[in-house]
Amino acid sequence: MKKMTSRELLKKYNLILLLLIFIIISTVLSPNFLTIDNFLNLLQQASIPGIVAIGMTTVVLLGGIDLSVGSVLALSGMISSIVAMNVPGIGGVLLAFLAGFLISAIMGLLTGILISHFKLPDFIASLAMMEIGRGAALLTTSGNPVFGLSEAFHVIGGGFLFDKLAYTAIIWIILTIIFALVFKYTVFGRSLFAIGGNHEAAMLSGIKTKVNYTLAYVLSAMLSGCAGVLTASWMSTGQPTAGNGYELDAIAASVIGGASLSGGKGSVIGTFGGVFLLQIITNIFNLVGLPSYYQRIAKGIIIILALLLNNFVSSTKQKK
Repeated sequence: MKKMTSRELLKKYNLILLLLIFIIISTVLSPNFLTIDNFLNLLQQASIPGIVAIGMTTVVLLGGIDLSVGSVLALSGMISSIVAMNVPGIGGVLLAFLAGFLISAIMGLLTGILISHFKLPDFIASLAMMEIGRGAALLTTSGNPVFGLSEAFHVIGGGFLFDKLAYTAIIWIILTIIFALVFKYTVFGRSLFAIGGNHEAAMLSGIKTKVNYTLAYVLSAMLSGCAGVLTASWMSTGQPTAGNGYELDAIAASVIGGASLSGGKGSVIGTFGGVFLLQIITNIFNLVGLPSYYQRIAKGIIIILALLLNNFVSSTKQKK
């Protein structure tokens, strides 16, 4: 068995190294960081952006980008809240969740068709859908939040297993495992890597690129819709401004987790670690009481440094 060099080890385990570094920093800065309660709180706080990031990774594997995820989250949350508010009982809760998923699937389908069939650039198509989704979310109630949602609706997004582990965290972990298996063992998953690696070669080999593009954007939107419904359920409020900036965090988490924006490379396990790393950074800032405007600057700098490290270790293979 060939012994790995230090640079090869760094290339393979750089995300784990970053996580360890920030965990150590967090522990030094605050004795409250390395506790079970704080870890479970981190999982809960990271779960919603984590679910969105799974969808973003699906699109990034193709070499695409989806800027509409935050707006789809908001619209799905508003639609589900309105339905839950007007339809009583468990039936209303189920209908609310279905309505949220349905509207997100429609948004994703439209984005996917614009890109795959009408050849619009993914940046432009998803940017347009971002504006449509946000406008529609605000339009539903003239920009007003929906309050007073039922306890039954609140349980899924705001409930806890054994009063400790948030249901949203469990859902995030389950979805991560499912998509990791899909990417590794299904024809669809392997097709995403093939298309992202070489679009022309994928077409010539018989892969249905249009279908896969459309399906990837539908999945991205539906995962954002899931996050939107869970957000509304967690907060017991439909908020039309929810999800602002989630698209950038999702892209950052995917790339920090090892995905390439040019496509053909990435994993949801890496994205899981990327989301968790970003949440640890936010948690550090909150524990030390750093004001939010400083947090944004520091978070951006850290993301740049993490990506520069990724680029540095990735260049090792190219030089050989």
